[in-house]
Amino acid sequence: MSKSYLIENATIVNEGRIFKGHAAVADGIIKAIIPAGQPLPDIFKSFLRIDATGLHLLPGVIDDQVHFREPGLTYKGDIYTESRAAVAGGITSFMEMPNTIPNTLTDELLEEKFEIASRSSVANFSFYLGASNHNIKDVVLVDPSKVCGIKVFMGSSTGNMLVDDRQTLENIFAEAPCLVAVHCEHEPTIRENLIRFRQNPPAEIHASVHPLLRSAEACYRSSAEAVELATRYNTRLHILHLSSKDEMKLFQNDRELSEKRITAEVCIHHLWFNDSDYARKGNWIKWNPAVKSAADQQALWEALLDNRLDVIATDHAPHSYEEKSRPYFESPSGGPLVQHALPAMLDFYHQKKISLERIVDKMCHNPAIAFQIDKRGYIREGYHADLVLVDLNKPNLVDADSIRYKCGWSPFEGHSFRSSVTHTFVSGHLAYEKGEIHDEQLGARLMFNR
Repeated sequence: MSKSYLIENATIVNEGRIFKGHAAVADGIIKAIIPAGQPLPDIFKSFLRIDATGLHLLPGVIDDQVHFREPGLTYKGDIYTESRAAVAGGITSFMEMPNTIPNTLTDELLEEKFEIASRSSVANFSFYLGASNHNIKDVVLVDPSKVCGIKVFMGSSTGNMLVDDRQTLENIFAEAPCLVAVHCEHEPTIRENLIRFRQNPPAEIHASVHPLLRSAEACYRSSAEAVELATRYNTRLHILHLSSKDEMKLFQNDRELSEKRITAEVCIHHLWFNDSDYARKGNWIKWNPAVKSAADQQALWEALLDNRLDVIATDHAPHSYEEKSRPYFESPSGGPLVQHALPAMLDFYHQKKISLERIVDKMCHNPAIAFQIDKRGYIREGYHADLVLVDLNKPNLVDADSIRYKCGWSPFEGHSFRSSVTHTFVSGHLAYEKGEIHDEQLGARLMFNR
């Protein structure tokens, strides 16, 4: 059982407000939120006390897109190692993708992953069922209350799960019983770009060609197709890791998030990097979709702040150091991010690009709303106690000694973030405390109000 805690004198950031107060946690639940100056009920005086003076208390971050590589690719990462990195970064819940080995295309394979996580994950967890050109029967049988969503690769990426049969796509959008999350890159456009490139290649091939091959046009064409299908079939659609200016024209901010049928996500790396960074970072910032121009990056920021983009995620996708060190065409796309996502966003806060309240909206509240997660994502009485304490003024250097990813590297290596995560509570359990992981209690399976 979780211990009982009284988090005292915190600056609480929640539901558009910042205020001083205390939070009482017992039995894995937030029992009370007590504004500063109000008397402390006697029942809480026996709780273990954590002095949060000078710290900010946030809801636990919910990451709706990670690749933890288990089963089948565990030399890159696994649920045990990557969930530990996640809680060290303030992420208390994750939703993991199906392009493992074997691909998660059946309910039986899906439940095997839940079983692995129940034995090893320090964070709360859910898993997507993957869609293919051949498993519509499995898709329609998903229990919406127990699974985060259906993942559709409308562009090829790690794992060869491309769904490119038009009738299959229509069937998925028409019949999926829950949220459909899509990776959007138009495969024929990418192939045409590659053919032209190989006809007249440069003398030196570098990762800077990546956004030319996996182009903004490829992203827009695929995202537009997904929006058209979802509009026609009234599908609950969530488009992952958007990366280009033109795609922002496809999304609206004319209604509350809970009323949207089509929601949109941006990832940390597309907010942080642009194509000028390939010169020094090379393959270490090679992702699908590609990091693109400064104009694309600026458009993402504008859409994030005006609520066309709803959710910030990581697309945490580790590969070994040896793999990423290969020549461009041999180096896989993806990189690790869960440990550093919240610190990165807090750097943007220090730069006055985004408020603390908006960070909490996009990383905590909105994933809970978009995925209809049961009693998580907020600091509310009666909710699961997924909480993070951060010190906004404690520098956090990313180096070999501090990186917790199994792959052992980070695209942020050498950078010193201005803020640090000090404590992370997962369902009331103090899972991370000042550099130490406490894994005697594990995370829980996410449930959904659908």
